[in-house]
Amino acid sequence: MVSIHRRIFEDIEARIMSRAWPPGHRIPFEHELVQEYQCSRMTVNKALSALAARGMIIRRRKVGSFVAARQIDRTVMDIQDISTEAELAGHDHSYRILMRKIEALDAATATQLGEPTGAEILRLHCLHAVDGKPNALERRIIMLAMVPSARTESFASVPPGKWLLDMVPWSKARHVIRAVSADAATARLLETERGEACLTLVRQTWQNSRTVTYVEIIHPGDRFQFAGDFHPSEKGAMDQLPRRSAS
Repeated sequence: MVSIHRRIFEDIEARIMSRAWPPGHRIPFEHELVQEYQCSRMTVNKALSALAARGMIIRRRKVGSFVAARQIDRTVMDIQDISTEAELAGHDHSYRILMRKIEALDAATATQLGEPTGAEILRLHCLHAVDGKPNALERRIIMLAMVPSARTESFASVPPGKWLLDMVPWSKARHVIRAVSADAATARLLETERGEACLTLVRQTWQNSRTVTYVEIIHPGDRFQFAGDFHPSEKGAMDQLPRRSAS
């Protein structure tokens, strides 16, 4: 069973992420939440503290708690899609859909994502080019229970990553960067040699503890790098993904 403080956290998170409570909206006072959830003040305080630590609310002593200003916009800017990154760096971006298929989630992938076997997903493969040269192979899963509008979206004019950032707010993300060797199919698409080093970004995003999307983005190692600037005083700086830049 979900603990009471977790339920309070998820209920408030859901209202913020759905924008039912916009930036600046006052969160109910602690005594109001105590009455609503029939719990202790300590339990309510624990949930609110977790929301504040996540950056979703601002707590002001003797005034109350409020939805953090521009939380969703700021979060979206932390994860930029390939097209936006290329354009910001002054490059031309293009893409094409290689595969678009609705299917049931297999047992192995369901375990990996923490989602139920058989859940409907949209599986997408896309090839991105920067200045006319292949720069990234995108292999993406979109959970249709969380993003039902993706079922009929062709992604003909907007790439999947950008479309998702514009359409679906998210509350948590995880990134993993790893080196891989290009297999024959990947090498052919990225116009590199089989066995050449590639950089892979694996990203999973959630909304209210449910997966929104899972994606693997493979870049040719000789045309891409990850770079970032950090300062010791920045809270959690080493836990953040450095910004990406084309090379």
